[in-house]
Amino acid sequence: MRVISRVFLLLFLTVFLVTPVMASDTIKIGAILSVTGPASFLGAPEANTLKMLVDEINSKGGIKGKKIELIIKDSSASPEKAISFAKQLIEEERVFAIIGPSTSGETLKIKSICEKGRTICISCAAAERIVNPVARYVFKTPQKDSFAARKIFMQMKKMGIKRIGVVVGNTGFGKAGKAQLEKLAPEYGIDIVISEVYDKRATDLTALVTKLKAKGVEAVVNWSIVPAQSIIAKNMRQIGFNVPLFQSHGFGNIKYVRAAGAAAEGIIFPAGRLLVAEELPDNHPQKPVLLKYKRDYEARYKEEVSTFGGHAYDALMILVEAIKKAGTDREKVRDAIENLKGFVGTGGIFNFSPKDHNGLDIDSFEMLTVRNGKFVLLEK
Repeated sequence: MRVISRVFLLLFLTVFLVTPVMASDTIKIGAILSVTGPASFLGAPEANTLKMLVDEINSKGGIKGKKIELIIKDSSASPEKAISFAKQLIEEERVFAIIGPSTSGETLKIKSICEKGRTICISCAAAERIVNPVARYVFKTPQKDSFAARKIFMQMKKMGIKRIGVVVGNTGFGKAGKAQLEKLAPEYGIDIVISEVYDKRATDLTALVTKLKAKGVEAVVNWSIVPAQSIIAKNMRQIGFNVPLFQSHGFGNIKYVRAAGAAAEGIIFPAGRLLVAEELPDNHPQKPVLLKYKRDYEARYKEEVSTFGGHAYDALMILVEAIKKAGTDREKVRDAIENLKGFVGTGGIFNFSPKDHNGLDIDSFEMLTVRNGKFVLLEK
C-alpha cells in the first residue's frame, strides 16, 4: 500500500507541480486571420508573417526565456467563425492575447468578447469603430480610416477635383469607409454625387461603373478589401470611363494590381511606407525596420510583402515589446501597450495612450500610385 501511495503521490506532484512549470515556459498567443476566403489577400500574409516572426523569436530564446506558442485560426472572413474562435481561444486555449482578426466586421463582433474575457486583442483591421469608443483590451495597428479619407480628399483638392462618386464593398470595412467619406467630404469642398454599395462576391460591375459615368463625376473612390475592388478598375477601363480612380488603404497588396492588370495603372491610394521602403531617405526612422521585414518575408515566402502582413508584424512586435517591459502579467502588459511611445513599426511610429488605442497619426500615410505595375510614391 505504501508503494501504491508513493506512486500516486509522485503522479500528483508530476501533474500539479511539473505541468504548471512547463506551461509557464511558454506564452500562448492566438490569432484569428482570414487565411482563406474573400479576404485571403489580407489574412494569408498576416499568418505567414506571424509564423516567420515567432520562428525567429523562439530561435533566439523567446521573450525573456519564454517561447511563444502560436495558435492560428482561419476564419475565412466569417464573423460567425471569428466569434466561435475568439471564445475557444479565450475559454479553452486560455491564450495570453489575440492578434487579428483580419477584417473590421470580424473585429467588431469579437470586441465585447475580448473585453468580457479580459484578453488583449490587437486587431489587424482598419475601421475606426474598433478603437472608437476605446475598449480597455482592444487595440489595432492599421491607420484610421478617417485619416485615409482625409488623405484622399487632400489629394483631390490638389488636383482640383470637386464632384466624385463613391463605391464600397458590402463589408464592415466598406461600410465604415463610406460613413467617413460622406462625413468628411464637405470639409474639403467635395460633393459626393453618387454613393453605392456592391456585393463583395461580384464578378462584373459594369452596370455600377456605367451609372457612375452617367453622373459626370470627376473621380471615383473605391473603398474595399475584397478582390472585387480590382473589377471596378477593369470595368471602368472597358467602358472608357477615364477619370482618376482612388482606392482606400485596403488596396495595399500587389496582388490587387495584378488582378486588375493594365487597368490598375494610375490608381491612387493612401498607404503606409512599407510598399515604398526603398524610396525612403536613408535617415528615415522606419527604413531599417521596413527593409528587414521586407527582405526576410520575401526571402522566406517568395512573394512580395504587403501592407497587411505589416499589420500583423506590428501587432506581434508591439505585444512582444510590452511583454519585455512588463513581464507576463496580462494587466501590466495591457498597461504597457497603452503607454507605449515611439515604437517604430511598419505602419508608422506608434504612440498609444488611454484615449488612443491605435497610436498613429495622419502622417503615417503616404499617397501612392501604380506605375508600370508597381507601387511608387505619388509625388516622386
